[in-house]
Amino acid sequence: MQEHEEHPTQNAQSGSQDAQHTQQHAQDAQHAQPADETQPIRHEHKVLSFVRRSGRLDARLQRAWDTYADTYLLPLNAAEGSLDIRDDWRLTREWIHDTWSNAHPLVIEIGTGQGENIVAAAAQHPQTNYLALEVYDPGVAHTMLRAGKQHLNNLRIAQINAPELFAKADAATVDEVWTFFPDPWPKMKHHKRRIVQPALAEAIHRALIAGGLWRIATDIEDYALHVHEVMDGRDDFENIGEITVSLPTGHVGKGNADLALDMPHANFAESSRFEGRVLTNFEKKGLEAGRVIHDFTYRSR
Repeated sequence: MQEHEEHPTQNAQSGSQDAQHTQQHAQDAQHAQPADETQPIRHEHKVLSFVRRSGRLDARLQRAWDTYADTYLLPLNAAEGSLDIRDDWRLTREWIHDTWSNAHPLVIEIGTGQGENIVAAAAQHPQTNYLALEVYDPGVAHTMLRAGKQHLNNLRIAQINAPELFAKADAATVDEVWTFFPDPWPKMKHHKRRIVQPALAEAIHRALIAGGLWRIATDIEDYALHVHEVMDGRDDFENIGEITVSLPTGHVGKGNADLALDMPHANFAESSRFEGRVLTNFEKKGLEAGRVIHDFTYRSR
């Protein structure tokens, strides 16, 4: 989410997303079962999908933080400066009602970058609640500034590691999850850092209502293959894409990208561009560079 301003592998700039590049060939046919809602989601070890960097705020963003943090930034952190979530917190329907004072649908964006998408959506859909997950200070400040200028009251921000938040979500509390342009982590040894992983898919499925959606977008062909490998074989999600896309079936990274055209290809189902995603400068630059945007829509069974 949420653009490649966050690529730590590319002199990562601030305002990124909670999503970044990795995975092993062994994830090719993921057949994870739906989570048992009576059991907590467990993560054997924490693999961060981002590199924590100090994001100094300029005077304008510092003023935005000072002005709007009490309105938009949720106090969910275990300690000051920590991206871990408080032990005593859970994402429940009661918490949603207490936070937004209503029972409207909840959309969560993982890695909101500078907030272009989620702020635009919140302005257009006042009867929907939006929760922005972003770890970098400048991105959080930009999002607060955009929301504050429009006096939005249906948006909140959490500076929290996304997998931890979803691990503490009650079943059927979220209507949609967005992950737009996560960091691709192009090196094979870093693929385990990519935000789209089986453990997160399990946690998101548990949090989604029946028929809820996980929307994903990337401009990296290898990440598109990674998403298909993680998601298409699952029994708890349905790929409802309506267009056919041909992708190489072998992973390509910085070292062998030129080999992609000669690799075996296969057809995959993907979605048309999500109309609810604004065309940011990042996406425009990707299109101008000749990159293809891959959109995915996975529906919770």
